[in-house]
Amino acid sequence: MAKYRCTVCNYIYDEEKEGKKFSELPDDWRCPVCNAPKTVFVLLAEAKEEHENLVTVSDILIEQIAAWGVKYVFGLPGTSSLGVVDAIRKNNKIKYIQVRHEQTAAFMASAHGKLTGNVAACLSIAGPGATNLATGLYDAKLDHSPVLALTGLVARQLIGPGSFQEIDQHSFFEPICVFNKVLMSEDQTTKLITLAIKHALVERGVSHISIPNDVQKFQYKAKILPLEGRIPNRAITHSPYLIKKSASIIDKAERPVIISGFGALESGDKLQKLAEKITAPIVTTFRGKGVIDENHELYVGSHGGIGSTSASRLVQNSDLLIVIGASFSDMTQIPEKRMIQIDIDPMIIAKNYPVEVGLWGNCSELIPALTAAVGEKKNMEYLAEIKRLKKEWIDLLEKEADPTKKPVRPQYIIKVLNEKLPEDAVISLDIGENGWWFGRNFFMKKNQKMVMSGYLASMGSGFPGALAAQLIYPEKQVACITGDGGFSMVMGDFLTAVKYKLPVKVFLFNNKQLAMIMQEQKVEAYPNWQTDLYNCDFADYAENCGGTGIKVEDPQDLPAAVEKALSVNKPVIVDIDTDPRRFI
Repeated sequence: MAKYRCTVCNYIYDEEKEGKKFSELPDDWRCPVCNAPKTVFVLLAEAKEEHENLVTVSDILIEQIAAWGVKYVFGLPGTSSLGVVDAIRKNNKIKYIQVRHEQTAAFMASAHGKLTGNVAACLSIAGPGATNLATGLYDAKLDHSPVLALTGLVARQLIGPGSFQEIDQHSFFEPICVFNKVLMSEDQTTKLITLAIKHALVERGVSHISIPNDVQKFQYKAKILPLEGRIPNRAITHSPYLIKKSASIIDKAERPVIISGFGALESGDKLQKLAEKITAPIVTTFRGKGVIDENHELYVGSHGGIGSTSASRLVQNSDLLIVIGASFSDMTQIPEKRMIQIDIDPMIIAKNYPVEVGLWGNCSELIPALTAAVGEKKNMEYLAEIKRLKKEWIDLLEKEADPTKKPVRPQYIIKVLNEKLPEDAVISLDIGENGWWFGRNFFMKKNQKMVMSGYLASMGSGFPGALAAQLIYPEKQVACITGDGGFSMVMGDFLTAVKYKLPVKVFLFNNKQLAMIMQEQKVEAYPNWQTDLYNCDFADYAENCGGTGIKVEDPQDLPAAVEKALSVNKPVIVDIDTDPRRFI
C-alpha cells in the first residue's frame, strides 16, 4: 500500500488507513484539508522497485541534459523541485553539489561556463530559491557565460491565484535570459531542454526553464536527442580582402599596440606570434590577464583602473591599436585611436569609436590569418623602449612590496602569492581591494587561469568560483583571493568545500574594512562612514568547519603560511591581517 502527499497543504493520503487505493478515487475527488484537486498529490511511499522503475518527466529532462554534456548541477533541494532532485539522484552521469545558498549555486555555474565554455546547471525551488539565483545569473549574463538555470514551480493549477511560494518566475527571469520557458507539458521536455542548452552555448548566456511540480512527476518516456549535428561551428573567419587591408595598415604603423581581452584567452600562443612578428607590446584588459605569460618581454601590463604605467604610456603614444576580444568597458579606458578590432560579437565592433577595419569572427582563426599577411618588422628601438618601461614598472612594484611593514602590505601579499602559487594554478578572484591589488601587481604565468566577476563586479563571487574551479580541475591548486567583506557574504559555503573534499585555498585580505568603498568615499570627498567591519576569527572558523585555518599577523610569517596552505589536502583559510590604506 502507498501514501500520497498533497503538495499544497502536505496532507497525507494513506491507502492502508483509508482502505482504498488512491488510483481508485474519482477524478473529482479533492483534498479533505485544503480542497486541492487530486492531481496535486504526489507519491510519498510505495514498493521501492516500482518507484525506482518509474520514468518521469524529470528523469527524461536530466538524462537529456547529461546527453548534451552537463556534468554538474549546483543547488538546494526543496518542495517544488523534489522530482528533479530525485531524477539527479538516479542518474549516474550527473553530479549534484548541494550548496548552502542558491547565490553560490548560480555563481558556481557562471564560473564553470567562464572556465570551460560549457554549460553547468543550477537548480532551485520556486519563489525565494529562484530569486536567490538572480545575482549569479546576472553575472553570467553580463560576462557571456553559458548557464542552464532550472527552477521548480507550483503545480500548474495553482499558478495565478497567489499560492505558497508562487511568483511570476517567467517575468522575473526574462531580462536575465537568452531563453526562458515554462515546461507545461511532458511532450515539451526534450525539445525545450535541448533548445535551452543550444541558446546558452550559441548566444553565450543564461537559459532558464521552470518545471511545475506536478509536471515533474508525470510518467513519461521519450527518445533522448543527441547533441551531434545540432550546434553550429563557431570557427568563423573574414574575407581575404579585409585581412589584407588590416595587414596593410599594420605594416605602415610605427608604434602598434595589441590590446587583448577575455575573448582572446584561448589564443595566447597565436597572439604572441603576431606580436613578435610586428614588434608590438601586448596590453590586456583585467579579464584578459593571462593571455600570455606576463613575464614575456612584450607583455607590459593591464590598462585602465588597475593598469600599469608602462601599458598606459605605450597605449597613449601608439599610432595603431589592435584590439582583440575586448568589450570596451569604462574600467578598461581604451582611448580613441586608429584601430583594428577583432571580435566574435559584431555588436562589440566599433562599440565606442569608429575603426579602420572591423574583423568579425573567431580570433583563433583571424589572428593566424593576420599574422601570415603582415610583414615582419624588427623595430629594435621600439623594443628597447618597451623593455625599459616594463622594467620601470616592475621596479616600482618591487619597491612597494615592503616585507617589513605591519600590518602586512597588500603589495607584499601579492608578491608572495606570485612567487608561491604553482605555474598551473587556477585563481578565483573576488571583487574589492584584493582584486585591485591582484590586477595591478600579480604576473600571470602561461598555464595559470583566472576567473572573476567582470561586468557585474559582484562581491562574494570569488569563493563560489573557486569551488567550481576545483571541481573542474581536481588535480590543480585552486586559490581564492578575497577580502573579509566579499568572503563573509558566502562563507557558509566553506562547509560545502569541506563536505565535498574540495581543497580550495582561501587567501583572505583581512583589513576589517570595505576598503574599496573607503577609497571611493575619499576620492569623492565624503567622510569615511559605515565601511568598518566586525569580523570573526576566520582561521578559527575554518577549523570549526573541518578545514584548516592559518592566521598571519607578521609579514615574516607569510611565505611559510602560503607554503603550508598549499601543502594541505583540504580546504584552507589563510587569514592575513592587512591594511586598507593604499601606498603608505
